[in-house]
Amino acid sequence: MKKEMLAMILAGGKGTRLEKLTESVAKPAVPFGGRYRIIDFTLSNCANSSINDVGVVTQYEPRELNFHVGSGVNWGLSGIDSGVTILQPFSSSAGGKWFEGTADAILQNIAFIDHEDPEYLLVLSGDHIYKMNYDHMLETHKENNADLTIAVIEVPLDEASRFGIMNTDENDQIVEFEEKPANPKSNLASMGIYIFNWQSLRKLLVESQEAGVDMSDFGSNVIPRYINDQKNVVAYRFSGYWKDVGTVDSLWQANMDFLSLDNELNIHDRSWRIYTKNTMAPPEFIDETAEINESIVVDGCYVAGKVHRSVLSTDVQVGEGSEIIESVLMPGAKVGKNARLYRTIAGENSVINDGVTIDGSEGIQLVGHGEVIGGE
Repeated sequence: MKKEMLAMILAGGKGTRLEKLTESVAKPAVPFGGRYRIIDFTLSNCANSSINDVGVVTQYEPRELNFHVGSGVNWGLSGIDSGVTILQPFSSSAGGKWFEGTADAILQNIAFIDHEDPEYLLVLSGDHIYKMNYDHMLETHKENNADLTIAVIEVPLDEASRFGIMNTDENDQIVEFEEKPANPKSNLASMGIYIFNWQSLRKLLVESQEAGVDMSDFGSNVIPRYINDQKNVVAYRFSGYWKDVGTVDSLWQANMDFLSLDNELNIHDRSWRIYTKNTMAPPEFIDETAEINESIVVDGCYVAGKVHRSVLSTDVQVGEGSEIIESVLMPGAKVGKNARLYRTIAGENSVINDGVTIDGSEGIQLVGHGEVIGGE
């Protein structure tokens, strides 16, 4: 039976700008906010938007991501009429190759999309922190009889040169796309969220491949082609919280934003829950020597030191006399006694031994997954 809309989450990026944190794990699988991984937000948006069929396109270091997403049961996406399908590069009679860009990842998965037979294709990134009702975006797409709808968000004009910028007319039709322009004409930044009419996109990708025309990337190739062909490309304006956590600084800042009681993500909003994989961890243990304020401390943590404006993920340990200030400790990180971490991100299962000081005053400091700092 033909589906109205299929979501494809592009989750294969290496995330080199996250440095040590993505040496052995794909960026969308990086932990966030104590209990979550980055991809949880996009998957939860799909679940809350009643999008029941999702393809997750993986490539770089997919093991942890595949294990986390599984069948989609934790997001309510594993029923009779719903499901999550993990899609990885594969070999065929024509040979096999890595995905060469965002649009190429869609092209190489045409057989899967055709099997689902959607009228509309929703293309998403798996590495952004935000809440969005994709149903509302689809309504805008249909109301405008659009060929392509692109979600945009206003950014400060002095930061616009960091983004792909959409220039629109008075009806929010996109008339020009500029990738990281030195002198931006507007402040409408692309969020990397697209709704296409599937058959039209399919035709373009297949014909371009047959003609040897590069159509491998949505930003560099497909969107400019749509605009040049005078297709109806429409901007969908989004005004909530959105953060591309592709850099160390932005990941740290998003975690700090998450600590605010009035943060726009509001994890406690039961009408738009953020789901994640269930973990079997014991309750946290807070020693009588501990001091905790303005922080997130989740299941399985042991804390005997001082924690201020920090995020402590599952199974984190903080020894007596230690201070954790404006820092993010990912699952399984262990901090010994009399250590001090300031503006630091400690990766999964890392070890910071007794007496170590890590000072991020001059820039956020990183401890890699499994890295050991201090000691013999």
